Amino acid sequence: MSLRSVVLLWAVCVSTAASAQPSEDLRDIMSARAYGMGGAYRALGLGTEAVLGNPAAMALFPAYRFEGTGAWDTALKEGMLGISVIDGATSKLAMGVDYHWVSLGRGGARTSAHLSSLGVGFPLTPGILIGGVARYLRMSGMGRYANSVTVDTGVLMRLSQSFVAGVSGHNLINTDNVELSRYYTGHIGIMSGMLTLAGDVRADFETDDKTTLTYAGGLEYLMGMQVPIRAGYSYDGFTRTSRLSTGLGFMTEQGGGLDIAYRHELGGEKSRMLALTIRLQVN
Repeated sequence: MSLRSVVLLWAVCVSTAASAQPSEDLRDIMSARAYGMGGAYRALGLGTEAVLGNPAAMALFPAYRFEGTGAWDTALKEGMLGISVIDGATSKLAMGVDYHWVSLGRGGARTSAHLSSLGVGFPLTPGILIGGVARYLRMSGMGRYANSVTVDTGVLMRLSQSFVAGVSGHNLINTDNVELSRYYTGHIGIMSGMLTLAGDVRADFETDDKTTLTYAGGLEYLMGMQVPIRAGYSYDGFTRTSRLSTGLGFMTEQGGGLDIAYRHELGGEKSRMLALTIRLQVN
C-alpha cells in the first residue's frame, strides 16, 4: 500500500471517529441562573429554561415570563444568544417558545446552530404535571450539519410544598444525528424559604453502546429578598471533567431582574464561560 493510501485511510478513520462522538454543546444551553447553579434546574420551574429542560415545569408556577440570554466562552471562543417566552397564566395549559443561536468552533471550522422549541405543560393533578416539546435544529458548518425535528417529554411530581422531583426524556425521535442523540434525566428540587437546592442526573444509554452519566448540583440563597447568590458543581461523563459555577442576581418584586454567572472547567479544554440573562415576569 502506498504512503498516500495509508494517509487517506488514516484521515477517514479519524474523521469517522470524530463524527461519532457525542455533542454536549446543545445539551448545555440554559439561562445564567441555571449556569450559576451548576446546570441543576430541571425540577425548579422558575425560568423559561424549562422549555429546554423538563417541559412539565412550565406549568409549575403560573406566570408570564420573558427571558433573553447571552453567553460567551472566553477560552473556546464559542457563544450563544437566546430568547424565550412562557405563558403559564392564561390557562392551566402553559405554553413556551424558545430560540437559540449557537456559535461553535473557531475560524474556518466554525459552525452555526439554530435551535427552536415549542412546548406545553399541564397539571394533571395538583401534584402531577406533564409536558412535551417539539424541537427543530438547523446546523451548518465545517463537518457538522443538521436539519432535524425531534421531541422531549417530562413528568414532575410535587411531593410537598417545598419538594419537587421529575424525569424527562430528550430527543426521543431518532434523527441519526449526533447533535440530537437520545438521553434521559432525573432531577429534584427543594425550595424552602430563602434557600433553594437542586440536583440533576443525565443518562445517555446509547452513545458508545454504554451508559454515560453527567451529574449537576447547585444551590441558591436569597439575600434581602432581592439578591440571589448561587453556586454549583457538575461532572461531565463524556469528557470526564468537573466544572465549578457561581452566580449573582437581582430580583424585582414582580420576579423580574437580571442574572450573571461564571463557570470554570477543571481540566479538559479549560472552558471559561460567562453568561447574562435579563428576565421579565408578570404574575
